[in-house]
Formats: sequence, C-alpha cells, structure tokens
Amino acid sequence: MNATDFWDELHERRGAGTPKVNARLVEIVGRMSPGTALDLGCGSGGDALWLAARGWRVTAVDLSGAAVRALRARGGPITALRVDLAEGFPDGTFDLVSAQYFHTPFELDRARVLRTAAGAVNPGGRLVVVDHGSAAPWSWDQDAEYPTPDDVAAELDLDPAEWSIDRAEAAERLATGPAGRTATVIDHVLILRRAGR
Repeated sequence: MNATDFWDELHERRGAGTPKVNARLVEIVGRMSPGTALDLGCGSGGDALWLAARGWRVTAVDLSGAAVRALRARGGPITALRVDLAEGFPDGTFDLVSAQYFHTPFELDRARVLRTAAGAVNPGGRLVVVDHGSAAPWSWDQDAEYPTPDDVAAELDLDPAEWSIDRAEAAERLATGPAGRTATVIDHVLILRRAGR
C-alpha cells in the first residue's frame, strides 16, 4: 500500500465525526493574535477549524484527498489543499506554520519539508513542531523512535541570526484514545520564532 492509499483509507475509516483540535496547539497558540496560518498534515481538520474559529486565515494541506474533501465539505474560511509534501509545497507565507504530529510510516524527507516550512514563515512568525515523544497504547506504531526537540532543531540547522528557540521541551499530557481510553504520553515541543517585526 502506498502513502496516499494508507492515509485515504485511515480518514475514510474515521468517518465524519467532529474533528478535535490538538491540545498542544491550543496551549501554544491560544494567546497569539490571529494572522495567517499553515497547517501541515491537517488530517481531519481539527486544528484548522479551531484556528479559523479564532480569526486565523488558514491554509490546510494533507496528502489524503479524503481528508481534504471532508474538510472542504465542512465549509468555512479555510483553504484546504491536497499536497504531497514529498513533491511540493503550498504557495504563500504565514505568521504561523504548524506541524502537529507530522509523522508517517512512509519515506519522507521530513527535515527538508520543515526547512521549506521555515522559509514560508513571515518575519516575527513562528514554526511550531509538536512530535510524539512516546507511543500511546493505541498507537499504530509502537516501535517508533521519535526525535527530540533538540534533534529537530539541529536537523533544521536554521540561521541563529534569523531564528530563536522559544521553547524546546518534552512535556507530559493525558491523552484520550479510542473508546475513551486514557494514557499519559509525552509530546516533544519545538517553537521557533523568526526575527522581525
């Protein structure tokens, strides 16, 4: 199975329930003034919908056409695009670029995608990368090794004269999975701010 089929099948199986916003995005962005935002790997669109409801002008991209179609069907002021980030990147610049749990079991030059994402951040804007730091018991990939925030920052190798690290930490969170099952998980949080206004 290729990556597109995998993610399409996953999103079709999830159905049309109300998508949830990622808790870390709420924590990080909740006090920021709205502007333009890019949601990388938007999935079912919980983050994009939450941002748009708070006044952000959101571009949401995903490899899965099923996910993008479902997000478009919800309506609202979101530009939802099917983009294979292994091959291309959406046009524009943004005050916020969010990559929440941007993992895949398929080959992807993630560092290249995130460096491209950094190039799309406006002066004074932020690149927010939230990764799994541990696997929840219901995760599809129990054996994954997750990069630390410092690993991600080193891999991006952004110019320190232009970029500063606002936050780089491993943080615990109580997660809720299928059938209401809960578990304590670790998130790796990296927030990079571009110099400027």
